[in-house]
Amino acid sequence: MYNITLKRGLIATAIVVTATLVNAHGDVAPQAVDTTGLPETGQEWLTENPYRADAVGEDVWLKAVQVGASGYNQNCARCHGLEVVSGGLAPDLRFLEAEEYGDEWYVERFRTGYTQNGTTKMPAFGDLLGQDAAWAIRTYIETRPDDVVMADFVDELAALRDQMKGYASDASGADTEGLKARLTEIAAEIPTMSGAPVADSVAFRAANIIDGSPEAYAEAVETLTIGLSAAQ
Repeated sequence: MYNITLKRGLIATAIVVTATLVNAHGDVAPQAVDTTGLPETGQEWLTENPYRADAVGEDVWLKAVQVGASGYNQNCARCHGLEVVSGGLAPDLRFLEAEEYGDEWYVERFRTGYTQNGTTKMPAFGDLLGQDAAWAIRTYIETRPDDVVMADFVDELAALRDQMKGYASDASGADTEGLKARLTEIAAEIPTMSGAPVADSVAFRAANIIDGSPEAYAEAVETLTIGLSAAQ
């Protein structure tokens, strides 16, 4: 389900747009987003996210989450918070509905920015980053898991991670199917804040990484360690 590139890309960006931003954003130059591997969305701006799994399939959706995580971390996290968890100075974008109404509001702010009383609170990213980057960031934002529900599973996920540590060197005794099934069950219990159908939680990532090999267990352990640190 995950190919190696997507797995490693999602792990690398796991810890690391639009709406009213705090003034501090003004001295940060927008960073280009590498959208290689995503279908091009064309010149005319869309009003609905084209990278949702039901529209493009799971592989493209996963790639959009990966690209969006990188783009968000470079351009949005300073004001909107790591993992899109706002500290209160900027809107919490996790609650922006994953449907056309939310998409229209999002893309308008992304393209034109926001100014209040002559002060730029958010720069206009549209011409600077482009539409492909915009929708990838949107895809990442809307797949953020509900951190309150996630907290209910932190202890169990930590125990599963500790169990898998030993399999990173020798996986011969691992119940891979059992571990995968339990991680998948946990992932299904963790909703998004936006109403999107699948949350890109650490349980979801780990479940799709392990394949019975020591290397995959090592990646899953790293993914869970990073994700659980962010959740606490």
